[in-house]
Amino acid sequence: MMAAKKNRAPELDFLRGFALFMMILMHFAYDLRFEFKLPVFGFLTDNWFWAFVHPFFLVIFVGVSGICCTFSRNNLFRGLKLLGVAAGLTAVTWLITKLAGIYCLIIFNVLALLAVSILLYSFIQFIEKKTAIRPAVINVILGLLGTYFTALGRSITYMDYSTTNLVFLPVGFEIKNAPPVADSMDIFPWMGVFLIGCVIGRICYAKKESLLPAGSEKLHPAAAPFEFMGRHSLLIYLAHQPLVYGILYLIFLALGKIR
Repeated sequence: MMAAKKNRAPELDFLRGFALFMMILMHFAYDLRFEFKLPVFGFLTDNWFWAFVHPFFLVIFVGVSGICCTFSRNNLFRGLKLLGVAAGLTAVTWLITKLAGIYCLIIFNVLALLAVSILLYSFIQFIEKKTAIRPAVINVILGLLGTYFTALGRSITYMDYSTTNLVFLPVGFEIKNAPPVADSMDIFPWMGVFLIGCVIGRICYAKKESLLPAGSEKLHPAAAPFEFMGRHSLLIYLAHQPLVYGILYLIFLALGKIR
């Protein structure tokens, strides 16, 4: 989820940080309405929010992550590292669910999605380096795969409840008798969004430099908090929900709403 330390593009940090900020606000609203039972933020039950608003910020976050992937010098290491973090998150949430009775199980969410997507792009990079395939051809292949995966996300639901095998859960099937999860993100269509981001990065950021005007090293100072969040997106993503939930829990406990 992090681009290379050198030649950073602040506009990408800003976009990813802004999408992450909106994600945190959504989780805050979700906790208040569904975890602490306050009759607020009714939009969370409206179809328009989940059909238009929620995907919009996910497209920004995942797409920008794909662009940033083209900045990295070692996507294999990044992908394996992120896969380890995702596996650790699954283990921790399983233990909390089993031992503390707080149902927060996560099997395959955005971290796992990005890890698998980065590893796929790393494999494509390896093929590109070991063969004489022109970069433009790779761009077309990535674009076609991205478009196909994105479109596949609209039809994969035809396989809902056709299996009890949890292996197919990341693909996007609704699985018979599957345990409920606190968060999930399907490979289809979101890996497609990531790959399209890779194409944008390879074309628009071929020099691995910011697209801001020459001499402009930073965005407006008001954008600095979002840039910071974008630079530290992995840490903030992992920490935000425990912090938000924990603070709300203490507030409701102090108000006598929890016993």
